[in-house]
Amino acid sequence: MKDQDIDALLKEARPQIKDDPAFLMETRRRMEQVEGIKTEVDRQHKRARRIFVVTLVTGLVVGMLAMLLVFLYPPTAQETTILSRVRDFLYAWKEYLAFLVAAFAVTLGLVLASGRRSVLQ
Repeated sequence: MKDQDIDALLKEARPQIKDDPAFLMETRRRMEQVEGIKTEVDRQHKRARRIFVVTLVTGLVVGMLAMLLVFLYPPTAQETTILSRVRDFLYAWKEYLAFLVAAFAVTLGLVLASGRRSVLQ
């Protein structure tokens, strides 16, 4: 239901509110509980957003380091270390690695831009 529908419904019904102090205290207590829940939800949203931004930045940095490894140190046939195996794997997928880093950068930009917009409103 929209707010207009609720307003119209209340105007038609004309509910009577008693001047009972217990009713007002109970209503105030419930409103405080609702505000507490809202505060907790807002706190959790902010924390989740921070974690998401940190994850995107980490992915961007790791992707850029992987691209540096692939492009600056091409694979050689005589190495058999773990680092050379990782480099060989990344070298085989180097075309797609750039897309992954670009996706992290674009997503990070969108997340940061949407956060600023909500602060301005």
